[in-house]
This record gives sequence, C-alpha cells and structure tokens, in this order.
Amino acid sequence: MSLDAPPGHIGFTLNGAEVSVPGAATARLSEILREAAGARDVKIGCNAGDCGACTVLMDGAPVCACITAAGHAQGRVVETQAGLVEADPLAERLAQAFQRHQAAQCGICTPGMMVSAVALLREGGPLSEQQVSDALGGVLCRCTGYRKIIAAVLDASTEAPLAEGGVGAPVARVDGWPKVSGVERFGDDVAPADALVARVIRSPHHRAGFTFGDLESYRETNGLDGVFTATDVPGANVFGVIPGFEDQPLFAEQEARFKGEAVACIVGTPDALAAAAPFPVTWEERPAALTPEEALTADQMHSDRAGNVMSRGRVARGDAGAGLAGAAHVVAGDFSTGFIEHAYIEPEAAYARRTGDRIEVHCCTQAPYMNRAGLAGLLGLDPEQVRIVPTATGGGFGSKLDLSAQPYAALAAWRLDRPVRIAYTRTESIASTTKRHPSRIHMEIGADAEGRLTGMRFDGTFNTGAYASWGPTVATRVPIHASGPYLVPNYEARSAGVHTNCAPSGAFRGFGVPQSAVAQEQLFDILAERLGLDRLEFRRRNALRNGDATVCGQVFESGMGIVDCYEALAPAWTRALDEATAFNAANPRRKRGVGVAGGWYGCGNTALPNPSTIRAGITPEGALRLHQGAMDIGQGANTVIAQIFAEALGVPLGAVEIVGPDTDVTPDAGKTSASRQTFISGNAARLCGEALRAQILRLGNVGPDARIELGAGEILLHEGSERRRVPLEVAEGYALEAQESYDPPTQALDENGQGVPYAVFGTAAQICELEVDLDLGTVHLHRITAAHDVGRAINPLLVEGQIEGGVAQGIGLALMEEFLPGRTENLHDYLIPTIGDVPEVESLILETGDAHGPYGAKGLGEHCLIPTAPAILNAIADACGARIHDLPATPDRVRAAILARGA
Repeated sequence: MSLDAPPGHIGFTLNGAEVSVPGAATARLSEILREAAGARDVKIGCNAGDCGACTVLMDGAPVCACITAAGHAQGRVVETQAGLVEADPLAERLAQAFQRHQAAQCGICTPGMMVSAVALLREGGPLSEQQVSDALGGVLCRCTGYRKIIAAVLDASTEAPLAEGGVGAPVARVDGWPKVSGVERFGDDVAPADALVARVIRSPHHRAGFTFGDLESYRETNGLDGVFTATDVPGANVFGVIPGFEDQPLFAEQEARFKGEAVACIVGTPDALAAAAPFPVTWEERPAALTPEEALTADQMHSDRAGNVMSRGRVARGDAGAGLAGAAHVVAGDFSTGFIEHAYIEPEAAYARRTGDRIEVHCCTQAPYMNRAGLAGLLGLDPEQVRIVPTATGGGFGSKLDLSAQPYAALAAWRLDRPVRIAYTRTESIASTTKRHPSRIHMEIGADAEGRLTGMRFDGTFNTGAYASWGPTVATRVPIHASGPYLVPNYEARSAGVHTNCAPSGAFRGFGVPQSAVAQEQLFDILAERLGLDRLEFRRRNALRNGDATVCGQVFESGMGIVDCYEALAPAWTRALDEATAFNAANPRRKRGVGVAGGWYGCGNTALPNPSTIRAGITPEGALRLHQGAMDIGQGANTVIAQIFAEALGVPLGAVEIVGPDTDVTPDAGKTSASRQTFISGNAARLCGEALRAQILRLGNVGPDARIELGAGEILLHEGSERRRVPLEVAEGYALEAQESYDPPTQALDENGQGVPYAVFGTAAQICELEVDLDLGTVHLHRITAAHDVGRAINPLLVEGQIEGGVAQGIGLALMEEFLPGRTENLHDYLIPTIGDVPEVESLILETGDAHGPYGAKGLGEHCLIPTAPAILNAIADACGARIHDLPATPDRVRAAILARGA
C-alpha cells in the first residue's frame, strides 16, 4: 500500500484510518504515534527496545515502536492496542480474558502484551504455554509475574461472563477495562499539547563540586523559557518523607552527593531543548564513598549524623548471649545483598499548571497527600494551595512514594505561569530514584537438642545512600522482623543505616525484611541439618502460635497463621523431595533441589499513627459515589476497597462509582505502602459503608436486615414482603453522605523495642523446586508453591496476582538483579525476570481471619516476596551443596561455590 504525504510528513494507516502527520523519517515511530498521531496507548518504557511496552503491529507483525524509524511506517498499516480492541473481535475477546484473569495489574505493559498476543492469536490454531511465552518474551512486566497473562492469552477464545459478587468473590478489577482497552492515561499521557518541557541537569559523578557559567545568557542564546537552580526555589530547598529526616535538596548546592543528583533544570519547547547547547556547568570530581565501610571514615555528609550513620534500630528480649551460650547447636553466617532497582515499566512523569495562587500537579504517585505536603514546602505555599491529581501509576513498589519528577514541573509552572511537563528517561529514572537498601548482615542462631530455638543475634548494616528517604523506617522495621515468624525467647537485633555517595535507598516492597530473611532462613536450614531434622518440620516446630509472644513482646490471641502455612505446604514438600531424589539418582551433572522458607510482615506504619479516611455519598439522582483516595498502583486497591464498601452498605459492587484520588475531592487515605491499604483503608471503607447504611435504614424506619436498592431519585428498602421508598429530595450535592476514618491500634516501642508495632502481621511460606547444572552453575526454576495467610481473601484473583508478582520480584532478588551505580542504568544491563524466568506458581490461600482486619482481611503486597529468595537459595544448596551468601546467585557465583565445596 502507498499513501502520499506532503514533505515533512509521514502517511500511513493507523487503526483503520489514513493519517498524515508531521515528523522526520528518522524520528522514533513511538514518538510520532504518541505526539503527532495522539496514540497515547503506545507506552514508552525504555526507548531502547528492552521493555516492549511500545509494541505495535506494522502490517500485522509486532515491532518495538521506540526503535523503529518513523519513515518505515510510510504507506504501512499500523495497529495499536486501542484500535485493536475497538475494531477486532479477537482483540476484544482477549481484553475480556485479561479482565477475567486479572492479567492487567498496573497496566503499563498491557498494550505491549496484548498487541503481541493479538499477532499470535491471528495465526490461528491451538496454543501451548511455550508458544505464548515465546511470542510475549520481548515484553517486560514488573507486576504480574506473567502467569495470569499467559492464562489470559490461552483463554482468549472463551466468551465467559465476568464473576460477580462482594467480599470473597474473584470479580474483575473495577478499573480494569481502561487498562485492557487502551484508554488508561499514565503520567506522561495527560499534558496539554502546548505544555513546555522540563529537563533536569544531573551530576555525572558520584561526588562533585560544581560551578555554573552565565545562565541568563545561556537561556537567551538557546531560546529557553527558564533555567532554574537552588536560588530559584521559593520555599525551603529540601524535602523528605520522614519527619526530622527531610534532607534531600531539590537542587544540590555547591556539591552533588551522588551520580544523577539534580543541580539545575532547563525549560522550553521540545524544539528548543533538542537544539540547546551543552549546559554551562564545570565539575570538580571528589573522592566518593560508595559503601558503608568507606563512609564510616569519609567526610561527614550531614552535620547532624556523625560517622555518616543516619539512624539505628534495636529490639532486645531476654538474654541473647545466654540463649546462644546454652544452645546445643549454634550456627552463624555473614550475608550481603546489593542495590535492587524498582524497574517499574513506567518512568516517572508529571505535568503541572498554575491556577492563580495554586499549583496543580498531575503525576504518577503512591502518596498524593505526602506529595502535596512536600511540594508545599518547596514552593513556600500552604498545602491547600497545592492540588495533586494522580494519573494511573505504572508500577511503584515503594519508589513512587518519594517526590521525583513532580517538583521540577511544579517549580517551572509556578515561575513561568505556563503548563510544564516532564518525563524521565529510563537512564534518568534508574540513576536518580530510590533503590532497595544493600545490606551486610551477621547473624547467629542457637537451638536446643530438640530443635527449639534458644537464642538469636542479628546485626545489619544498610547502605541508605546520600539522603534518608525511607532509611529510618528500614532501620526500625528490620530488627522487629529479623526473627521471622518464630518463637525466640532470647533475642537481640541491631541495625544501622549509613550514608554513602549513592542514590538514596528507600522503600521497596518489604522495607529491609527480604534482606534479613535471606540470612535467617538460610541459617535455619543449616541448623536443621545439624539437628538432623526435616527443614519444614524445624520451622513448623518453632513457628509462632496464637498466644505466643513475639520478639517485641506482642501477643496475638488470633490470626497468627504461619503454622497453617507450613501445614498447607506439607503435601507439596513430600512430593517435591521424592521427585528430586528420583531425578538426582538418574542425573549425575544436573541436580534437583527443594527449598523452603517462611516470612512475616507487619501491615502499616511501625508503632505510629496510620489513619485512612474514606467518604461516600448518594446524589439526588440516586448515584452512589465512593471517594476513594488510596492509590491503586496495580495491587487492586480500587477493587478491594469498593468490594468492602459495597458489602458493608449492602449493595452490588456494580452500583459503586469511584471518585478520585484527587487531593481536592478525596480525603486522605494514606500512602500506598507497607501492605496497609486493604487493612487500613479497607476498614475505613467498611466503617463508611456501615455508617451510610445506618442512615438509610434509619430514614426508612426499617430493621438491620433490610435490603437496599438504589433507584432514580430514590432509595427502595425491602423488608420481607414490604417495600419502602426514601425520596432523595436535595437539589444539589449529596442527599446522603458519610465519612469515616480508621487508625490501627498500635503502641510506641520502648528502648528495647518492646511494645505493639503493628495491629496485624501477615505470614507466608514458600517451597521452591529447581535444577542446578553443576558444570555451568545455571539455575532453572521448576515450581514455586506459595502458602499465604491473608486473613480473608477479599478477592482471590487479586491475591493470586499479588503472590505471583511478588514471587517474580523475589526471583530477581535471588538470581539476577543488582544495580551498580553508574553502570547498570538501563533494562539491558539491569536484568529483571522475563516471562521465561518465572515458573509455575501454585498459590495456597489461607484464611485464618484477623481480629482487626475488615471482614478478617490482612494486607498482602510485601509478604509475597519475602520467602521467595531464601527458598530459592535453600533449594540451590539442597541441589548441589553450594551455599550462596552474597546475592545475586548468578551462574558464576553458583559455579564458584560448587567448586569451593568440591575443593
């Protein structure tokens, strides 16, 4: 096909319509599609062909639009996700299958996944799992663990109805259809066409002094609208997330403390930025400390933190020294983990505009109200002068709690009174945003001759980078969790966060707990071997039970479900051990191994207030609106909270319209972190639903069991055979409304860490089955069996999706992921699990109930990942005897450990 286009234009057929758009033939096709043709369903995750989010069909074949020259589209047929779902019945059925299987979580990779799948499905014929994996292998997902995506593609020919129901039903995501149909809008999708663009100037060195040239002359010469540095920040040039630890400048002053730190920002039209000369800055590289060991004797980075120690944590119960001294067996070891990059497929992006004396910021975020407070401080405004309007968020996992791109767009829009947008490149995102804390851990564990734990000592040092971010939380949380969900009568755990000249370490799914589990659960295996005990039985024997005291002295009379998890795993454990024994007898150079590990996680803030507020109202027309401010970053908060609210009110889920999040119209539901939204915001939603129901029943003068039906301008109440009508007679606003808050019951910890840090702990245990090639050191995963106590599964499909996604991230932690500052700043040097790396995951959902959770539910997000890495490491050791102390367990490290053991 040929399609004529005027000079400087490219002509092609886009989703069935002939288009001619301006653009250079050498431009990226992804850029032309998004910026000139308006196809915002084409996502940009890397601009290097690594992530596949930008996949489109060109003449029916999938291509990465970010590495395809736009000129190649001349005269061709291009199809994107939105066009396919709208016009192709096969794609529409695929979208429905994605909904049925919860195959779209955050949704940022979904366009690439679905477009690639359509190309495969159009070939016709039956499909195997391997064929689907091969066809989708070029698209990365960080949320789902891929298993639900594979299931959806294999089920795309089915036309089954979606599930219905309230709490306990596997209903489709209430926000799912925009993700699977291509109309969802993320951080870089919402800016107006005339928005200026901001670009941040960053340090190329780990530590450097710097001086600027003539910035005003540079601005004028290059036709820029603005050049901003620390002197242009109206408020305090500092931000942070923990009170008392706000220490990160928006722009460095005099010295940059890590590679990628911002020193300036330039703003202009896209053409002006593209043509701008190099920024006039002179760098003076200085000696940098990249490890805690180096930092302890290096220059002090913050005046109030001697020795570069940011903060410490401690929990002590009983006498750890005596417990170890009196043990029949004591094991000890040193372990380390490195930086782990969040690697969400959506880089940070924001758009801001000034409206009078207010600033409005649209952005991908996990914490709208925290963002509002941080921007208010930087801009010298009252919080009420800042409005945060979150877009869809393409993954977060903790890093999008912190401010990143938002302040630069907001500052420029405030100063210039023009709309301003910013989108990080993949390199910029990896170089400058927070990471999982590297750890160096020494641990000792003792047990008596019967295999009962007698004492435990833990000492962990965490590289918190140049600024605090969530480092104080990690230092506090780790000592509480380092015991694992086990009864330890004599315990002492210490932690320290140390500043270095690295990017800040922050929150990443677990807040330090996965690192401590790597040490504790490996030592448990060694201890069980010394005792001659089955490894699962050793853990079950020492697991906390209802009525036992934790290492903080906290006693749960119900809801401590770790024993249930181990008992649920017992059949899979026996089968896996038998199969491994048979395989190993027949294979001298490839060996099967089976590993087990457990974990726990306290939901919410540690021993601090942690409230959420939910509001709902019924309009005069009878519409029911839920003002739900909890950010859904793919974990399913919109759906779970709506299910809980609908259950409490007594109406079908389909009757609920969600409003928000938006700091102007939704109350503060707290940040999406620490596995808190189902538990805390869910409780607020339950209370809100109950309060609104009580109002309605009181107005209708009916009993507590009456059924509520929303009608046009009225509410109908059914009680037995009677029906009563409650008219909605208000002219505007809500005819009825309720707003409720929930703050979990916790208590402050004393100097020994004794108290009530969390109202709820979730528990989990996992088995890993794998194979090790003794000659190559390669590890091939066969299966993960995951038992998780969720209290009550509000939505079982969402639970499975969270487990599978957490397992995938645990695989990355164990086997492949390691961010090296200045070296692995892209998705081809920094490796995350692909669709071929994640094995079958069997989820065993346990519902032991919880005294505090809504309908007994607990949070889940963090727990899913904690046992995975230690289970894998224990399986490697079971297979070949090689014990990996320093992660990741790459083939060279595994092979070296095999050789060392042989030697």
